[in-house]
Amino acid sequence: MVTPPPSASLPFRMRKSLQRLEQGRDQWALRWQVLLAVIDLAILAFFLLGPYLRTGPTYLVIDYIVAIWIFGEMLARALSAPSLRVWISRAMTWIDIVILATLLFPDLLYNFAFLRIMRLWAIGNSPLLREGLRRAGYAHLLDVIKAVLNFLVFLFVITGFVYTSFFYNREGGEGFVDALYFTVATVTTTGFGDITLPGTLGKLTSVVTMIVGISLFVRLAQSVVRPFKVTFPCPTCGLQRHDLDAVHCKACGETLKIPNDDS
Repeated sequence: MVTPPPSASLPFRMRKSLQRLEQGRDQWALRWQVLLAVIDLAILAFFLLGPYLRTGPTYLVIDYIVAIWIFGEMLARALSAPSLRVWISRAMTWIDIVILATLLFPDLLYNFAFLRIMRLWAIGNSPLLREGLRRAGYAHLLDVIKAVLNFLVFLFVITGFVYTSFFYNREGGEGFVDALYFTVATVTTTGFGDITLPGTLGKLTSVVTMIVGISLFVRLAQSVVRPFKVTFPCPTCGLQRHDLDAVHCKACGETLKIPNDDS
């Protein structure tokens, strides 16, 4: 990562530092990325514990602290983006805007708080996961872990939607547990039928859950059972994935020089 010269302007140096923090793979950047990931997980825990905390006096205090943090994150990502247009075009920007509105007006927009689970998806696609697994010697598990994260994100997004749309008024965590139970039963096509969603919206939710959930479940199963491969683009044909010990590309026969971290 290029370090800005001392003579560079303050906005330029700030942008480079934020880009390094967000995309860098050096020790300094990875430490900050780990800290941000831990904070994201803590925020997710706050949302999951919401049914138990909502009646307490500190709930709104924590709610607005989280809102300030998310606003700061959004501002930092806007400053580090190549342009305002690029920042606005990112899916996570719009998700964070919706979540921020939810936090600022919890009584009106509580239905969208569960979208914060999408931060797990962002972590799964960040350099932190890839570099952390490589340094730990588990780079071959990247596809499996990403498939697990994608499945969990979908599971809890649907659970959050079902909970806020159909079971929100139930006491304590009963509503969330019922929503999770319904989602798992639907994704696995078990279909016990003891909990169903009423109305047209409920039927459409069930259909989407089954179609997308089965696809992600199959993807997860494929990632677990298929032979481990390494991502290394062939310089001739561009084939991305090869066996760990491949010497030649199976598509075009080009000699490969895949780096071996164990050597």
